[in-house]
Amino acid sequence: MRSLDLFARDKLAARERENLRRGIVETAAGDGVNVVRNGRTLLSFCSNDYLNLSQHPAVKRAAALAAEKYGAGAGASRLVTGSNPLYTELEGRLARLKGADAACVFGSGYLANAGIIPALTGRDDVILIDELAHASMHTGARLSGAPILTFRHNDVAHLRTLLEAERARFTHALIVTEGVFSMDGDLAPLQDLSEVANRYDAWLMSDDAHGIGVLGKGRGSAFATNPPAEIPLQMGTLSKAIGSYGGYLCASREVIDLMHNRARTLIYSTGLPPAALGAAIAALDIIEGDPDYAALPVRKARAFTRAANLPAAESAIVPVTIGDADAALRASALLEDEGFLVVAIRPPTVPEGTARLRVTFNAAQPDEAIERLANIVRNRILS
Repeated sequence: MRSLDLFARDKLAARERENLRRGIVETAAGDGVNVVRNGRTLLSFCSNDYLNLSQHPAVKRAAALAAEKYGAGAGASRLVTGSNPLYTELEGRLARLKGADAACVFGSGYLANAGIIPALTGRDDVILIDELAHASMHTGARLSGAPILTFRHNDVAHLRTLLEAERARFTHALIVTEGVFSMDGDLAPLQDLSEVANRYDAWLMSDDAHGIGVLGKGRGSAFATNPPAEIPLQMGTLSKAIGSYGGYLCASREVIDLMHNRARTLIYSTGLPPAALGAAIAALDIIEGDPDYAALPVRKARAFTRAANLPAAESAIVPVTIGDADAALRASALLEDEGFLVVAIRPPTVPEGTARLRVTFNAAQPDEAIERLANIVRNRILS
């Protein structure tokens, strides 16, 4: 066996011993609520398609029309020949939704974070990042070459202490957090973070992947409070509540122009397929036109937490913390036997000792199924 294959086998064996090995399981999306896996139809409670818009007839029709008119692919980087006319409409819509001057769409949320952060910071600057921020934000921070300071999760006082001690040493400071944390479902204290950022001349960047379309009448986590939090760098994705694919940054016109010139993941990536752009525009029509529909995922999540005797949901994501990775896998298997798809989340995605079921809610899930799931979790998993 070649050394490369031996290396891969040994690494996989180590993961296997710790119950951390992952595998890809073919899953047909069905109607977005019911999915087909291993020949069985299951009720899905693990998708990020919070409004079920990937299955909405108007969104699918818009995707098909865009593909019919513009083709299946972009052909090149946006800066070469890949900036389809649909980008102009989509970016204008995103900027309006977020109350920003302009927007820039990237190939994915991961590509956005991996490109935005290095475009704004370098070795003479400092990045302060929440310890539970998404892996893509940590990737972007490392790629920047800037020193990285980690503050305790949602701990504004700790962030303030770090800035007080370190800010003067650096030319610029960037604070990085998530609006809704993807594994815990809790919200960042964005207003407090904004005040601290202004106090220390730092730039605040929030990843709103799990907030847009769901919170603040669909406008996202920055708009979940009154008045909205002031965030100069509002990043997010088109692949969750919006039901399509891609990432974006909403910011000032100057910052967006800088992305066009410095964000390597934009400059050197092929543009999105036209179908993804058309679908995202149609999804924004629905979100802006029906804020009551956008509120449904959180309402359903709170019904679940009440019935399961868990802390009240802050978003469409509810963690059911098990602790041990093997126990989390057994809990997931139990739920699958009962007809539910709820996957186990294990280290290194979450910290050691916090393996969990990550339960997510969308607007189309039946209320009676949510109640049955809550009863199983309360009486057979957490009892």
